[in-house]
Amino acid sequence: QKSSIQTIGEEQIQNPYTELLVLKGHQDIVRFLVQIDDYRFASAGDDGIVFLWNAQTGERLLELHGHTHKITAIAPFSSSDASEEKKHLIITASADRTVIIWDCTTGRQVRKVSCFHSTVKCLTVLQRLDVWLSGGSDLCVWNRKLDLLCKTSHLTDAGVSALVELPKNCVATAVGKELIIFRLIPSDDESEGWNVHEVKRLVDHQDNILSLVSVNDLTFVTGSHVGELIVWDALDWTKQASECNFWDSAVHPDVQPEIKLSQSPNETSVQHLTCDEECVFAAVGKGIYVYNLQMKRVIACQRNAHDSSVLHIEKLPNRQLISCSEDGSVRIWELREKQQLPAEPVPTGFFNMWGFGRTNRQTNQAAKKVQENTPTYFLELVGDLIGHSSAVQMFLYFGELGLATCSADHLIILWKDGERESRLRSLTLFQKLAQNGDLQNK
Repeated sequence: QKSSIQTIGEEQIQNPYTELLVLKGHQDIVRFLVQIDDYRFASAGDDGIVFLWNAQTGERLLELHGHTHKITAIAPFSSSDASEEKKHLIITASADRTVIIWDCTTGRQVRKVSCFHSTVKCLTVLQRLDVWLSGGSDLCVWNRKLDLLCKTSHLTDAGVSALVELPKNCVATAVGKELIIFRLIPSDDESEGWNVHEVKRLVDHQDNILSLVSVNDLTFVTGSHVGELIVWDALDWTKQASECNFWDSAVHPDVQPEIKLSQSPNETSVQHLTCDEECVFAAVGKGIYVYNLQMKRVIACQRNAHDSSVLHIEKLPNRQLISCSEDGSVRIWELREKQQLPAEPVPTGFFNMWGFGRTNRQTNQAAKKVQENTPTYFLELVGDLIGHSSAVQMFLYFGELGLATCSADHLIILWKDGERESRLRSLTLFQKLAQNGDLQNK
């Protein structure tokens, strides 16, 4: 059966990533990449090792050993202590039921804690409160020294799978199909500690919540295994809007409405969400969707963006999106506005004799007015990055330094802007020649 996926030829004029550096070191699936500063990033995965890399040169800076099983979560944690020089730290959690804080300059373990009853699945740093949270069978609150400040009672066997920070010292946690809101409240004593209290349970999802994203101080969004996307008020946690039918024929008229009935659950699963102030970008099954928060509807989509599930999606500072998939591909898309076609003229003749023409004209004018007032968009494939031989788990965008991707093929690839790299090489060569010339003159 021929795939309906878009293809792009060898001439990829709008794809700047024409050079690549392959970074080797991991012995198993690389699942996580996290940015440390403008030039450095860390990678981690199923081999339990953390590597630190230079995003500009591809140089391996440090190799961190301390976990005995696969790494399940990673988060950056910058020191904000005014009395000391700013330190870049990272926190890693592992299936060995330990959490380690690492110093990114020396590679040393700053702290290690081994008191967990189950695997920590997610980590979130609340920089403003100078604490961090771990989610597993419990939600735990820790300070920088890895002192446990407080924790919830055992939630469920499923445990916390995702966390997002909300205003007013609150966090939203995904626990199975439930969304539980917790608030951190300062301790009554003078210990500078915190207590964590459950304040609300939201049970609007029909299946497990897989993704959470905070849009701003007023809004956050959740996505579930069966393709439900819900927009929430971040202050009172009420449901503002929802989208459950990503196969709406109004968005893509070439798709028959009954197509939804034939979708298997993993084809409707909301794997990843990202956003800007206007839109939420959702990786749903094999497709990518742009949901406008103001219009409360999907304004553009590529239902078959990849041959397999889309695992990660990001919006770039321009109007471009990048997506990566289980099929090993990384693709660049551009959000473009469709050119509106003029409305069809009203037919004359037999129907007009009976007054149908007038009705048609009125309907046509109303439709035309709606069409004129509502811009429509589409996602155009502008780049295809072929380099990995297995599922691409996620990526990091480093602006002019390029793009880093990680994969189940144990590799990390740094994708570089070919023209920029060529200019830099020419400049370096010119500077060397100039220096040699100066030496000869002397």
